[in-house]
Amino acid sequence: MAAPSGCSGAGWWAALLLAAVALGLAEAVSEPTTVAFDVRPGGVEHSFSQNVGPGGKFTCMFTYASQGGTNEQWQMSLGTSEDHQHFTCTIWRPQGKSYLYFTQFKAEVQGAEIEYAMAYSKAAFERESDVPLKSEEFEVTKTAVAHRPGAFKAELSKLVIVAKAAHSEL
Repeated sequence: MAAPSGCSGAGWWAALLLAAVALGLAEAVSEPTTVAFDVRPGGVEHSFSQNVGPGGKFTCMFTYASQGGTNEQWQMSLGTSEDHQHFTCTIWRPQGKSYLYFTQFKAEVQGAEIEYAMAYSKAAFERESDVPLKSEEFEVTKTAVAHRPGAFKAELSKLVIVAKAAHSEL
């Protein structure tokens, strides 16, 4: 399945909903919760996480290390299906392109298994479209999307995850 592209602002949420429908997740989806956080350079590993769903059923955690420049403001948006069996996590730089060089990244989910994930070197901004990373630059497992050492080219601006409640959670 192709990743949603050409989306910015509220448009990315519509693209995620379309992706969910294409995956057969046609239940109603709650409004996303969006939280801003700083991505800090310096080559040291940092993490940011948020919970969503009843009792914080799902967790999305972004772990990274980056170099160059100064802090950048990023956002994490989370939403759940009406029955709380699916959730989305999007991590992105609202200004489109990051000017930091990432030495590593990993977005993990807890309480769910990933059904779809995509990483982008440039997020949609104004009239520009999302630019996905090459498939050899990152890998997707049941619970994470992460860089591939040696293949990742250091540019990251957006991660999108659609996940379903883990079997033990049903």
